[in-house]
Amino acid sequence: MSRAQAARDPEGERARSERRMSMDAAGLGRARATAFVLPALVLIAVFLVFPALWTIYLGLTDYRLTGPEAASPQMVGLENYATALGDPRFQASLWLTVAYVGGSAVIGQAGLGFALAWVLRTRTGPLRRLVEGAVLLSWILPSTVVGFLWFALLDRDGGTLNALLGTPGMAWLLDHPLLSIIVFNTWRGTAFSMMLYAAALETVPPSHLETARLAGASVFQQLRDVVFPHLRRHVLTNLLLISLWTFNDFTPFVLTGGGPEGRSEILPIYVYTVALRGGELGAGAAVSFLILLINLVFALAYLRLLRGRRQ
Repeated sequence: MSRAQAARDPEGERARSERRMSMDAAGLGRARATAFVLPALVLIAVFLVFPALWTIYLGLTDYRLTGPEAASPQMVGLENYATALGDPRFQASLWLTVAYVGGSAVIGQAGLGFALAWVLRTRTGPLRRLVEGAVLLSWILPSTVVGFLWFALLDRDGGTLNALLGTPGMAWLLDHPLLSIIVFNTWRGTAFSMMLYAAALETVPPSHLETARLAGASVFQQLRDVVFPHLRRHVLTNLLLISLWTFNDFTPFVLTGGGPEGRSEILPIYVYTVALRGGELGAGAAVSFLILLINLVFALAYLRLLRGRRQ
């Protein structure tokens, strides 16, 4: 536009100038946002995306820790996946993992965590602080430390539990390995559910509970008709998180090592046994990718339920 035209149309020129300045500011804002996000994206790519892609690649090869396959691995396609799915040991580990997750996370942690949050919601004083402190301590201690503490508790010869019960020689980890790791994981992970439900119970209007009590509703009826309708989203979120954490938990290895005779060999321990003890990194990577797919199915199922509850 010439100067003469600009002089005849000063308002239009001012509007175009403001648009250019707005576009420049928007571009500068996007550049700054990219600069802030870029380090996080690099870390995600290095520590998450690249290892995941490398695991997928290894799962398609016969790569081993030793032997000629370690020097020059060959592509085997889906052979590792077919071998794993047809392996009775993998199938047994999968069902053990489902029982472990259902017993310790869905029933144990979620149930006990809600029970503690419900009982402590109206309590004050040192008793509440003592219970909360004990539960939180079990959660914040390192996994290895907690594992060895429980190993000392359940030991057959000098275990604390046998001393308290008067049952010397009772081999809890040998006779009841799955039950032992379920109780262990319930004790260790209940704190998260307790804190989540304690915060969620604050959103339940006290007037609704008081009305239900005045109407003669029992505790079960109060929970069913008043409390749980307010906590559905929290319950699903909690179940999603603790199920995924438990499904990928390796800590039971400290207690049982997957034994005896594979009766506590959940999938993370199975992967360790195949990949590191057996040296079959390709097969172990394939099983790891199968675990990733199972986790994805769990997550999608929970998210679908969560969206359904929102609607």
